[in-house]
Amino acid sequence: MIELTEWARDILGRAQAAARRFDPEARLRLTRTPSGVQAVLAHEPESGDHEVAVDEETMLFVEAGLDGLVDVEEPHDRLVLRPAGSAPNVREPH
Repeated sequence: MIELTEWARDILGRAQAAARRFDPEARLRLTRTPSGVQAVLAHEPESGDHEVAVDEETMLFVEAGLDGLVDVEEPHDRLVLRPAGSAPNVREPH
């Protein structure tokens, strides 16, 4: 099961909104990488994907078997995957 920190929800929601300005059918899909997780653009889910709500308007496709807490690290608002139940990173004001 995937959990999203508030910081991750903010970043993913803004990314989804930006993508839809160029392609109204675009959705974000969370996938595994060697170092954790990434958000890529997709039009449809892959086999086995499930959907996770970011907010009232944004749903993500999530790769099957992806499990843990999606959080954000600086620099550059990098998405990271932590074990389920981890404490979220502290978001420093800019």
